[in-house]
Amino acid sequence: MNSIELVDLLVIVGYLLGIVGIGLFSVRKKKQTSEGYFLAGKSLSWAVIGASLFASNISTVHLVGLAESGFTDGIVWGNFEWFSGIELLILAFVFIPFYLRTKITTLPQFLEKRYDSRSRVVLAIFSILAALFMHIGVSLYAGAVVFENVFGLSIPVSIVIIALATGVYTIVGGLTSVVITEAVQTVILIAGSFTITLLAIYRLPEIGITSYEELKMAVDPNRFKIVSFDTAKTGFSFTDMLFGHLILGIWYWCTDQTIVQRVLGARSEKQAKLGALFAGFLKILPVFIMVIPGILAFALFRQEIGNDTKSVLPVMITHLMPIGLKGLMVAALLAAVMSSVAAAINSCSTLIVYDVFNKLNPNLPDRRKIFIGRVTGVVVLLSAVIWSPFLGNLGTIFELINQMFSILAPSIVAVFLLGILSSRGTANAAFYTLLIGSLFAASVFIVEKYLPIGGISNYISSPDGMGINWLKQTYLFFIFSSLLYAAISYFDKKDQVIFPGFYLKVRSPSTLVNWLSVVLILSMLILYWTFY
Repeated sequence: MNSIELVDLLVIVGYLLGIVGIGLFSVRKKKQTSEGYFLAGKSLSWAVIGASLFASNISTVHLVGLAESGFTDGIVWGNFEWFSGIELLILAFVFIPFYLRTKITTLPQFLEKRYDSRSRVVLAIFSILAALFMHIGVSLYAGAVVFENVFGLSIPVSIVIIALATGVYTIVGGLTSVVITEAVQTVILIAGSFTITLLAIYRLPEIGITSYEELKMAVDPNRFKIVSFDTAKTGFSFTDMLFGHLILGIWYWCTDQTIVQRVLGARSEKQAKLGALFAGFLKILPVFIMVIPGILAFALFRQEIGNDTKSVLPVMITHLMPIGLKGLMVAALLAAVMSSVAAAINSCSTLIVYDVFNKLNPNLPDRRKIFIGRVTGVVVLLSAVIWSPFLGNLGTIFELINQMFSILAPSIVAVFLLGILSSRGTANAAFYTLLIGSLFAASVFIVEKYLPIGGISNYISSPDGMGINWLKQTYLFFIFSSLLYAAISYFDKKDQVIFPGFYLKVRSPSTLVNWLSVVLILSMLILYWTFY
């Protein structure tokens, strides 16, 4: 997109002003308390929680990357979306009861209640670094690339514009502003993606494709097979994706403060569970409105795109969307980046206030907590603005960061999951699993990236070396961390401490929650059977 029409510009500017206005309006005339600022006063309903979870997850890199994946490989990468439904079920039935009934504000606080303060400190550090360097920094850069392509603005200037627009309502309004704006952004995200999908389908008859069967033959039927994984091309098998993603997904959906904070703000356990299930249903959509458009682009614009596969979505916007709708799609891309950034700023503020300052002074008044939260938001945002322009190649850094998450995720998941499922885990087991598990994974990462063995670079994942790709490494690290946790707990029995009332009495189940869970599982089975 080398130029933009006035109508599209007005749509984009209207979106930016509208989102800021909605964010500020949502907290007007409200006397803010710390619970209101950081947890939305525990007033969130299932619809807002589910939409907010979805919007926080979908970033601009997500939109561009899924379109590219559809163009190059087909819907097989949609497994990353559909697997999330299972992980959100785990959030609903395994984690939410513990989080809400122990009345925590942050997930590090949960580890302190289950184990001790050492684990709380380690997880707080991990969580803040993840929010700053991935959720905020990468998202800002991705949004700036969109602004550069549309307006011709430089990356640094674009980053500042997006940071200002997002920071105003997030820092002033707290979680209430974040989730209300994310609910609106979910609608914009889905509307923009759905529109470009329909326009691509509408264009197919112009190249002689009038049926689904003809489309499959034009692009290769394997592009519509969800488990047809080309191991030789990707280095992954379907099993690697299944188990590796399960560990990363449990970490992301169930133990990451940026995501789980919406659940902690629920008005009840039932509303929290329904919100997680709603997000699970929403995660079905990206395959159809973000991945399949990439397949349609292969049929329609193969020549225009050529080897520049990262241009799939921009090419589709340029060639398919008329004046006005282009602005809608750019607004959808901005909605993706702003929702991710807002969620991470709010979680960083919460972590700093409750896991640092409130720990040092448990008697902090509400007004002081909110002030510290806002100052933290400003500092975190400024830090991300300063470092994010240096990201360079977006595709490379995004892949690198995903692999780096495989360093932290396995040990965190082991400590949370085993701590919930068993009363035998000890404080020492949790602390040393977090440290040793992460250091072991980091050592493997450094050897993989920077220390060739026997003259072979990437020795661990290379077929000429050990041939263990990073997704397989992820679940192997989890097995290592789990065994370490179990071994330390076994030899450390005298230090077992069970938080009083930690292991929950079974409550009367919600019929609605249970039936919707069954519907979600059946939906996933039908989808896999259809695209097998």
